[in-house]
Amino acid sequence: MKVVIIGAGMAGLTVGIALKKFGHDVSIYEQTQQILPVGAAISLWSNGVKCMNYLGLTDKIQRIGGQMDNLAYVDGHTGDTLTAFSLDPLVKAVGQKPYPVSRAELQNLLMDEFGREHIHLGKRMTALSQQGDHVHVEFADGTQLQTPLLIGADGTHSMTRAYVLGEKVNRRYAGYVNWNGLVDASSDVAPLNQWTTFVGDGKRVSVMPVADHRFYFFFDVPLPIGLENDRTNYQANLKDYFQGWCPQVQHLIDHIDATTTNRVEIHDIEPFLTFYKGAVVILGDAAHSTTPDIGQGGCQAMEDAIYLARALQVNTLGLEDALERYQNKRNERTKTMVLRARKRSEVTHMHDPIVTQQWYESLKKEEGPHIMQGIINNIVGNVLD
Repeated sequence: MKVVIIGAGMAGLTVGIALKKFGHDVSIYEQTQQILPVGAAISLWSNGVKCMNYLGLTDKIQRIGGQMDNLAYVDGHTGDTLTAFSLDPLVKAVGQKPYPVSRAELQNLLMDEFGREHIHLGKRMTALSQQGDHVHVEFADGTQLQTPLLIGADGTHSMTRAYVLGEKVNRRYAGYVNWNGLVDASSDVAPLNQWTTFVGDGKRVSVMPVADHRFYFFFDVPLPIGLENDRTNYQANLKDYFQGWCPQVQHLIDHIDATTTNRVEIHDIEPFLTFYKGAVVILGDAAHSTTPDIGQGGCQAMEDAIYLARALQVNTLGLEDALERYQNKRNERTKTMVLRARKRSEVTHMHDPIVTQQWYESLKKEEGPHIMQGIINNIVGNVLD
C-alpha cells in the first residue's frame, strides 16, 4: 500500500521504517527545508529501546547511547546526595537497558535507516480532504498528491490533528521553562555513569550521560510564559535563577555553550481519544503532546509507530478496522502518560509548596524501589511486552 507520512521527526521516521519493513511504499513529507532535532537529547527508556530493537537497530542504538547505571537526587543548595541507587533492578525487571541519546544522532540514524531519498523537504501541507477511498493533500508550493493512507506525525502544532478532531486544540502551558543542551561530561558535576538531578525551590538541574563523553543537561525554572528569549543572556539568566546553588550546578552553568542551548516553554495538550478519521491517522505529539517530566514522549511515539504498523499488517478486515484497533489500543495508555507526566510536573515544579517539600523530604528516605517502580510502571504495558 502507498502511505504518505506528514512529518520527519522521530514518530514519522519510526513508523516509516516499520511500514517499509512490512513492504509498504512509504514517503515522508516534511515542511522544513532542513531537518533539525527538537531538543538536544532524549531519555530513551527501555520501552523505546525495545521498539528500536524490533526494527533491527539494537547495535546502532547502543553505539549512540549513554552508559546510565545509576540514578541520584541531590540537594541543589548544599550538594548533598538525597538518594542514589543502581538501576540494575529496573533493567532486570523490564529486560532492557535505557539509553539516553543525542537527538541529532538518533534523527540521523532513523533517516539513514528509512532512506533519505524518500524524505521530501520544504513540503508544508496546507489542505487535506478525504475523496472516496483516497486522501487528497495540497502543499504550499502548489504540489498535490493522493494516497490511500495519510499518517500525521506533524507534532504538537499538528494540522492533521485538527482535521481528525474537526477543531484546533489549544496547548496548555505547564508553568515552567526548560533550557537543555549537550556539554562535555565532567565528574565535577556528577558521576559519569549516573543520571543526576539537583532539586530545590521547585527547580531542577539534571544531567544524563550520552555517548562520546557528554552530558545531556537541562534546567527547569517555574516562570511566566512569554518572557524575553535572548540567547546571549542564557548563562546570566541561569546564574540568576540558580544563585546560591551548589558548586556542581555553578560549574555546569559555566561550561554550557549558549549558542547550542535550547530554551523551551513547556506545554502539553489535554488528552483526547480520537486518533483517526477515515484514512487519516495521527501518532506521536500530534496525538498526545506531553511534558517531558517522565521521559516518555518519544518512547510513546515509538510505541505508536510499532503498533500502527503491526495493526495494518495483521488485521485484514479493512483499513478503518486496523486504524480503529490502533486507536483503541493506544489512546488510553497515552492518556495515562500525559496525565502522569502532568502530575509529576506539578509536584516537581512546586504548584503546591507543601507537596513539593514533602517530596524533597521523601527523597532522603528513598532507597530506590519506589522511584524505580514508578519508572517501571511507565515502561510495562508497551506494545512489545
